[in-house]
Amino acid sequence: MLERDISRSDVKLVLLEGEIIEEYPEDQPFPSFLLLGFIEKKKPLHVVAALDKKTGWCYIITAYRPDLSHFKGDYITRRK
Repeated sequence: MLERDISRSDVKLVLLEGEIIEEYPEDQPFPSFLLLGFIEKKKPLHVVAALDKKTGWCYIITAYRPDLSHFKGDYITRRK
């Protein structure tokens, strides 16, 4: 995250207020999901996280700023 200049507070905001836009239930060792949130109300941020339901721990896999070459303007729909 720090390599991409993404702060922990931005990731935390997406975890708390973002929308799950994809789910990966077959991921191991825990199911994971992709969240979309907006930082400073306009900058999109994607966070991939996994949740261990037994312990309640949430593991951050990655965080990145989606770009329009991979996603449509809604930052939800992937381009083919």
